Amino acid sequence: MRKNTILCLFFLVFQIVSSQIVINELDCDTAGTDDLEFVELLSETPNFPLDGYVLVFFNGSTNGQHTSYLALDLDGYETDINGILLIGSVNVSPFPQYIIPSNIIQNGVDAIAIYRADDLDFEEPVKAHVDDTLVDVLIYRTTQSDGTEFVPIFSAFNPSIQIITEGTTNNTNSIQRNNDGTYTVKPPTPRQLNDGSGVVLNGISITIAQTSYDEGDAFDINFTSEQNVTTDLNFTLTLNNGTFNTSDFTGNTSITIPNGTKTASTTITLVDDTFDEGDEEMLIKLTGLVSPNYSLNNNLKIRVVDNDFQIAPFGTPINPTYGNVNSTQPVGYYNSLDAKSNASLKQAMQDIIAEEGVVRAQTYADIIDILKEADQNPANSNQVWLVYKEIGRAKLDYQITSSNIGKWNREHTFPRSRGGFNSIKADDTANGKDIFWNTTKDSLRHGNSDAHALRAADGPENSSRGNLFYGQYNGPSGTLGKFKGDVARSIFYMAVRYNGLDVVNGYPETTVGQFGDLATLLNWHRNDPPDDFEMNRNNIVYTWQFNRNPFIDYPDLVEYLWGNMVGQIWNQPLTTQQNSMLAIKVFPNPTTGKIFVNGLNNKATLEVFTIEGRKIKSFLLNENSEINLNVSSGLYLLRVNYEGNTKTEKIVIN
Repeated sequence: MRKNTILCLFFLVFQIVSSQIVINELDCDTAGTDDLEFVELLSETPNFPLDGYVLVFFNGSTNGQHTSYLALDLDGYETDINGILLIGSVNVSPFPQYIIPSNIIQNGVDAIAIYRADDLDFEEPVKAHVDDTLVDVLIYRTTQSDGTEFVPIFSAFNPSIQIITEGTTNNTNSIQRNNDGTYTVKPPTPRQLNDGSGVVLNGISITIAQTSYDEGDAFDINFTSEQNVTTDLNFTLTLNNGTFNTSDFTGNTSITIPNGTKTASTTITLVDDTFDEGDEEMLIKLTGLVSPNYSLNNNLKIRVVDNDFQIAPFGTPINPTYGNVNSTQPVGYYNSLDAKSNASLKQAMQDIIAEEGVVRAQTYADIIDILKEADQNPANSNQVWLVYKEIGRAKLDYQITSSNIGKWNREHTFPRSRGGFNSIKADDTANGKDIFWNTTKDSLRHGNSDAHALRAADGPENSSRGNLFYGQYNGPSGTLGKFKGDVARSIFYMAVRYNGLDVVNGYPETTVGQFGDLATLLNWHRNDPPDDFEMNRNNIVYTWQFNRNPFIDYPDLVEYLWGNMVGQIWNQPLTTQQNSMLAIKVFPNPTTGKIFVNGLNNKATLEVFTIEGRKIKSFLLNENSEINLNVSSGLYLLRVNYEGNTKTEKIVIN
């Protein structure tokens, strides 16, 4: 037994001594939004190039099956003067040399390992393993127990390996490697040697008074070093980010902290142009620092609010207008619904809005772009309108991290868990209008990304709604509830568009595919009729999906399927123009050749066709007219063209 123990210790010491790079510190869980987590690597020698190494993160959960979920290619990176490489999000201070998304490191039981390999070797999930490319590994957790199988997996690398516990959930600790290869749990020390030794670095911090400015504003960016510099410290500032570039601001971007001091500043003035570029974000980035100087914070995003936004010619849902936006339904789009009722009417409607080969399904990622267009705030083109909160929010504030405070995201009016549809991997890619999936009435999964039933929503409010039925959820207090008819009509749409979905009375908690409460939804629909905002939304979604929500174009259809007109036959209501055409009379019929055209209040044309469709005569009519057709006996077609509409009748000439 004693001999085996000595051999194990020898193996552990050999691994520690022979490793040129080790995992020096890990903070897998932090307080609050968990956006300060990091990994720190330590090389045996300073300024060590990391070409050929990869840092791999393994998932220890039962579902994760001890496979990799992230692999960081370390090619092109090197450790600093103290042999440290800090890996973390832009929220970590000091600013990491290697940037990763926030809240991406899992809390355990999980493992991280360094291999002499390529990140492409882990492009698909790979089982945790020991081979001659493994350099170092750390198994860790907070309070979880699932994942203990990592110990026997990695014991071939280190017979004494064990799970290191960082602390309870939302702890303020990190796991730090000691010089002898053991670990200590204590407050984090990013970008510092764990024993307090090494070269003392001089951190530079960036401060700015606000996180948002309007075009035309001027503001200061201040720089402060931890220590007085011993020579002039020169570095460069860049602000470019996306569409925001040097044409959008003026100011000095070459910065100097003078010898013997520790501060410098520059004034930036935002150009107030006349272009509606949309709100933008500058990225304050400090570059050109030479060791031992480094950034304490960097890549600061500052909002630039564009004051050239557009205002739509129609109102918001809480200040609605009606009749300013017309439906863009094609001519005859709903003709097949005429003279139908009950199941035949519903089937005819589904045949239109789920027609295979015509209707398109987009990805869930595409929905973000669709909502920016369809849910655009009529009062400010740089914002989306939030469905439940009934306010505008900047399009730039779409939620991309775990924190949803002040952000907007995609809300399923028919919740995914209630409908039985969800995302697939391909949903993560936004392909644009011209790339789409074929879809049918049975393609229930496409309900996940059907824009007629997705809305821009405040992140926390979306969470509050959860998967509650409407009626259980009635919106935030203090709002006008002008979203209610909109969401009701989206539910009715879903019940027709997809087989497997239905609207029922009450709250069917256990039946997937059923949604309630029907009585509530009917009441919401009747008391909040479609306005210009909703019609405009219907028109925009149509340009993406090539289908419409019929209950916005013809709200009374709801009554024929679920309301007080069930069982009755539906016909499209006549438009004002169609009614005016009905008022036009052509008589007598039959006739000996002379006719009268009455009901005209303006100029019109009369065309005469043979029964085969060949035009033989044309007359210009000036209000009510008497015309001698002067044609031989037979059957003809008369077509009256009036105010952009036509009326065709057969006429017999004796």
